[in-house]
Amino acid sequence: MTAAPASIKYDPNTRRLICQDEWSLATFPKLKKILKGIKWPNTGKIIIDGKGITKLDSSGAWLLLLGVNEFVPKLTIELESFSEPQQKLIDIIKGKIPELGEIPTAKVPNILARIGKAAIRQIAEVRDYLAFIGELAVEGLRLLLHPSKMRWPALASIIEDTGFNALFIVGLLSLMIGIVITYQMGLQLRNYGANIYIVDLLGLSILREFAPLITAIIVAGRTGSAFAAQLGTMKVNQEIDALNTMGVKPAVLLLLPRLIGLMVALPLLTIWADFFGVFGGMAMSNNMLDITWYNFIHRFQHVISLKTLLIGLGKAPVFALLIASIGCFEGMKVEGSADSVGKHTTKSVVLAIFAIIVVDAIFSVVLSKLKL
Repeated sequence: MTAAPASIKYDPNTRRLICQDEWSLATFPKLKKILKGIKWPNTGKIIIDGKGITKLDSSGAWLLLLGVNEFVPKLTIELESFSEPQQKLIDIIKGKIPELGEIPTAKVPNILARIGKAAIRQIAEVRDYLAFIGELAVEGLRLLLHPSKMRWPALASIIEDTGFNALFIVGLLSLMIGIVITYQMGLQLRNYGANIYIVDLLGLSILREFAPLITAIIVAGRTGSAFAAQLGTMKVNQEIDALNTMGVKPAVLLLLPRLIGLMVALPLLTIWADFFGVFGGMAMSNNMLDITWYNFIHRFQHVISLKTLLIGLGKAPVFALLIASIGCFEGMKVEGSADSVGKHTTKSVVLAIFAIIVVDAIFSVVLSKLKL
């Protein structure tokens, strides 16, 4: 239902403000606009007649008491002909005015304000994330000094789940990527009679960039989301609180095994992806570019150095740290409901993939500066 139109009549001769219809939150902006447009006297007294008011809520009462004074502060307000319930509400608001001050009107913040608020939220989240990483680092150092406290069965389970169970999807996608890269670049090289150089391009791109990057993105979607969902569900079910009550640190039991397990599994998955990516490119080269298996392998070992493989593998633990820490961080931020679990799970995947791509770009710039 739409609110009834509010109306205000002001008699400058008698200095009487006659109020009618609804004075509520729904009509608040219109009422305030009308009051602002009235030509008020500079000083003296204004009588507000409330006999015609059909509905009055707290925002309307506030406007009666302070709305006129907002435009002309020196005026004195006198209320007249209000019903008993309306007068009681006005008295309650009058007693709360020192605490309430001005009632904020519904204003849509401008784009700069929205950008500023978003930036403040992101800065606070980064601060919380760094504090979370610091806490994990402290617990990791304690665990390093006392290895017997490590949950080895939990670590083995994480390695199996994040590494062994992901072999099929990582291998299949890497194989497809090797085929696609060879097909796209091979078409161009064939036009110039430079078919053999597909070995150079494929080896560098797969070992150095695509294998670690694509593997990390797959793991972020598969494992990072699982970490966030598992920990979030435990928080909703108050299992984390139960562990704290029993004196068991969640960082030791739940977080560090996930972090360490993924840092072990991801480099191994990257090697797996290297093999299948190169194999897919090799098969496509033999089929489309007439490069035999022997010629491909013979050139590969001469033009692709061990440094290329090590650079790609060196990225994997960093990517694993980002994926696991972001997934655990978002999982531990879940509060209250299943909706929060879904929101933070989605956020963990988005943030992890974003962080992976940014860090990979930083690697590229730094390695280029170092001429590696």
